Amino acid sequence: MNRTWNRREFLQRTGAATIAALAAGMPTASLLSSCSRNKIKSTADTVILLWMAGGMAHTDTFDPKKYTPFEKGMQANSVLSTFKSVPTALDGIHFSEGLESIGSVMNLGTIIRSYVAADLGHILHSRHQYHWHTCYEPPQTVAAPHIGSWIAKELGPKNPVIPAFIDIGQRFTVGEAEELKAFHTAGFLGNEFGPFFIPDPSAGLESVKPPVGMSYQRFEKRNQLYNELISKSPYNESGSDYQKESLKRSMEQAYRLLNSPEAKAFDLSTEPKESYAKYNTGRFGLGCLLARRLTEQGARFISVTTEYEPFKGWDTHENGYTRLKGMKKQIDGPVSQLIKDLKQSGHLDRTLVILASEFSRDMMVEGRPGAKVKEQVDQPDVIHNIKHYGMHRHFTDGCSILMFGGGIKQGFVYGKTSDERPCKTIEKPIKIDQVHQTLYHALGIAEDTHYVIEKRPFYTTPDGKGVAEMELFA
Repeated sequence: MNRTWNRREFLQRTGAATIAALAAGMPTASLLSSCSRNKIKSTADTVILLWMAGGMAHTDTFDPKKYTPFEKGMQANSVLSTFKSVPTALDGIHFSEGLESIGSVMNLGTIIRSYVAADLGHILHSRHQYHWHTCYEPPQTVAAPHIGSWIAKELGPKNPVIPAFIDIGQRFTVGEAEELKAFHTAGFLGNEFGPFFIPDPSAGLESVKPPVGMSYQRFEKRNQLYNELISKSPYNESGSDYQKESLKRSMEQAYRLLNSPEAKAFDLSTEPKESYAKYNTGRFGLGCLLARRLTEQGARFISVTTEYEPFKGWDTHENGYTRLKGMKKQIDGPVSQLIKDLKQSGHLDRTLVILASEFSRDMMVEGRPGAKVKEQVDQPDVIHNIKHYGMHRHFTDGCSILMFGGGIKQGFVYGKTSDERPCKTIEKPIKIDQVHQTLYHALGIAEDTHYVIEKRPFYTTPDGKGVAEMELFA
């Protein structure tokens, strides 16, 4: 693997892989079913991924270390955490200040404190996000499916009207749009298993009805015209029969949803005011509310993101401390309320909720000890300005993940990082193929699940070597 790709090369190669996914070498009618010999009893039916896009610092969120308050003239290497630690529902386990609500529901879940991100060379958020969401290091010769697409394909929809894979909160009009599109795809699995996008959860109903001013009759005519255009397009000429059928089915599913009573689940204006207010911290908070409503209606995989936009959100190249204060306000109440509501309704038993980020952050180390990469942040040795107080560099050797429901242990802590810099994983390291296969195992998807692509098996995890971490299950 060439580990020196820049952003342009990454785009060129992932773009080529997407085009290749339309070629005749993709699955044909005889390969619509995946190959798997193993049978697994599932503990979950649905997955909700709460994606902290941009690199969430573990030492300033779910794995706090010694707190050092800001003062002018302080030594940068003396700072391990910029927030005080606060107790959680688990004895002896603390979170960073500002995450008290999530801490209060940790008796219902597991915290992993030892996720180790891959060494992908010069760190690009889009490449690590691609790797996290597909389990494959970019670029690939074929378009690797998103984890949500694998789940949609293998299990199908719980409710035939509700899209099996729904993505909430990510726009493609800001930041690194093309890079993000590279992994927001079903790849060779086909369009019908790709994400149903809801960029703004407060306008979720707009995603499932005709544009303002357009009658349903006119919309139906436009849909017919669209099908005609597709039939005459290069896609129809160069795509495989499987891909063409998949696109047709995806359009039929969208049309079916438009005319269904379940479409009301997308309308947050029908949520009781008191409940709405508990989630209303912004687009992410309302995304959590929409995820809860769609789970109740039978969605299979839902991703809710804080959204990746360079130098915003969790992407704290400066003003780390100040930025995190705001990010915590966005996520703390909605995440805890989502868990409480799912628990109360009985859905948490069969819904696996996972909160994760592509990697962590540190003030002093870019990459990891022993595998440092090109510096991307100018961090002074002595801090005079509060904008340099916080976790800025990309750190890949100690990241936190939260998991709730779906057969996962309650009140459990997995793994450990060092209490001194570098705050790296020192116990039970867990990597992305283990995380993916743990999710698949909960859903009853075996590790040998694969398709034959370009005359070789393409597994849910590279070479089918991903192994579920059984210690995480109750």
